[in-house]
Amino acid sequence: MFLIGRCKNSKINVSLTFYFSETVTYFPEVKDGKCFFPFYYKNGVFYDCIKFKAKHKWCSLNETYKGYWKYCSEEDFAKCVFPFWYRRMIYWECTDDSDGFGKKWCSLTRNYNKERVWKYCDFW
Repeated sequence: MFLIGRCKNSKINVSLTFYFSETVTYFPEVKDGKCFFPFYYKNGVFYDCIKFKAKHKWCSLNETYKGYWKYCSEEDFAKCVFPFWYRRMIYWECTDDSDGFGKKWCSLTRNYNKERVWKYCDFW
């Protein structure tokens, strides 16, 4: 933020520069913790593991990230929620409805129409 001002009846210009930075606490990884979904991190809500400034996906161990985190293992990734409501239908399994690539997907919440959170279905 940069401010320039002039006092009334004065010939002196004053300029001030303020720099604001976000302070985020980072603790070492908690290996035996349980991921909390959804969690809040920096102005976002996340329903699955994320990859921000890290080599691997990670999750918060608190509802609102407070520095406690862990790298995600296979069992930590978000699971499909069934049944879920999409448009005017209720789905009990993954669907390819409205996917341009024909890939099956699912909602991560009961009401896709409201939260619009989804992922592709993984078939091993």
